[in-house]
Amino acid sequence: MNNLPKRHLGGTGMLVTSLGYGAMELRGAPRGPQVTERQAQAMLNALLDSGINYIDTSIDYGRSEEMIGKFISGRRSEYYLATKCGCLAGDTPPPPGQRMPHVFTRENIVAGVEQSLSRMRTDYIDVLQFHAGPAREVLEENDSVQALLDLKRDGKVRFIGMSATPPNLLDHIGMGVFDVFQIPYSALQLEHDEVITRAAQAGAGTVIRGGAARGSPSEGKQVGQAWESWQAAALDDLLDGMTRMEFTLRFTLTHPDVHTTIVGTSSLDHLRDNVNAVRKGPLPRELYVEARRRLAGVG
Repeated sequence: MNNLPKRHLGGTGMLVTSLGYGAMELRGAPRGPQVTERQAQAMLNALLDSGINYIDTSIDYGRSEEMIGKFISGRRSEYYLATKCGCLAGDTPPPPGQRMPHVFTRENIVAGVEQSLSRMRTDYIDVLQFHAGPAREVLEENDSVQALLDLKRDGKVRFIGMSATPPNLLDHIGMGVFDVFQIPYSALQLEHDEVITRAAQAGAGTVIRGGAARGSPSEGKQVGQAWESWQAAALDDLLDGMTRMEFTLRFTLTHPDVHTTIVGTSSLDHLRDNVNAVRKGPLPRELYVEARRRLAGVG
């Protein structure tokens, strides 16, 4: 049964499932847990079988693009595919303990897109997003947006987007060129609440990352700021039989301007739980209002 709720992704015309899949979890070692090809094949096909139709990945995510191409390119008509640009094309890993570098020149953007198309065995990318939230000045200096628009004109990209956070995100919305924005948000990360609405009001699609609060605060992870906020807001009192993960995920999807949230996992059990939670729909209004009141009280 794959009756996941769907929402329009801004003005793109794409009707996406409110639960998407974040394929970073398929990146494998050394930047993530070891994932075998058999595990990746099972996960990718299971998520499509569940009805999920939005998959987000990146050049930076190790073997993720390769796995998508190898195991579900034959089902390409069943899903929308989003990836990133600005990431360095090729397979050179960053020095230990450092972030992946990003270069927003036309040359690197085009090389990265050609690499992604080849690895994912597809002729087009539905949403190509700038990774790492480059400042408007960086984009203008490199004529980066025009590079994406040219790829769109050539049919290799359908829509262009930005994966970022404030303050740069406010500038990006003001540029009026992006079809989709990827924004971090959850019950435990409410500071981007208003920018989601601003993006939606500008006609753009909103894709939420971290909408399940990265699995926290869950069993075995009852430490850190997320857990402290959860405790301070006494959210356990509101669960009424829900798991913390279900509550957090449904809280995210109750925001009226959220179109989809990408949740990554390499566990089939977690995938099933996420799908079942989303099928229950948004939180009841009274519960949502009370949860927001409590969270506002703890900052």
